[in-house]
Amino acid sequence: MAQSQGWVRRYLKAFCKGFFVAVPVAVTFLDRVACVARVEGSSMQPSLNPGGSQSSDVVLLNHWKVRNFEVQRGDIVSLVSPKNPEQKIIKRVIALEGDIVKTIGHKNRYVKVPRGHIWVEGDHHGHSFDSNSFGPVSLGLLHAHATHILWPPERWQKLESVLPPERLPVQSEEK
Repeated sequence: MAQSQGWVRRYLKAFCKGFFVAVPVAVTFLDRVACVARVEGSSMQPSLNPGGSQSSDVVLLNHWKVRNFEVQRGDIVSLVSPKNPEQKIIKRVIALEGDIVKTIGHKNRYVKVPRGHIWVEGDHHGHSFDSNSFGPVSLGLLHAHATHILWPPERWQKLESVLPPERLPVQSEEK
């Protein structure tokens, strides 16, 4: 009987040590390096959720890549919604700070993206709540860079940073 109690005690002690190491490591990884997220809605069709409401893509979000606010035109990024801080949205970067962009339905026909901001849009124009609705977005709202579609299996692929030719900035300030 004493031996079985010793075995149980050793097992619980080892489990607790492992648990108290694994949980902080996992939380740090998911918060600072990468995580997965399900994409809902039609604003990024056809790049994401091409099947509409019947399916939702699951994407890999790379936090590490945006830690220094280094994004490129064409990147698909996750960011905190400027209108609802409780919500994360996923959009394509159309213009960087200093660029002049021709808008689609914004109050101004042309907008110069201010320093420390980006212009983001959904791929499905007219079905997207994006910079055409709320204007340039602060780089501080960036959450992650979407790099891969992980689910469904038949759609597994790397997400390319491609800017549609019709959405090129009118004028860009290259560094």
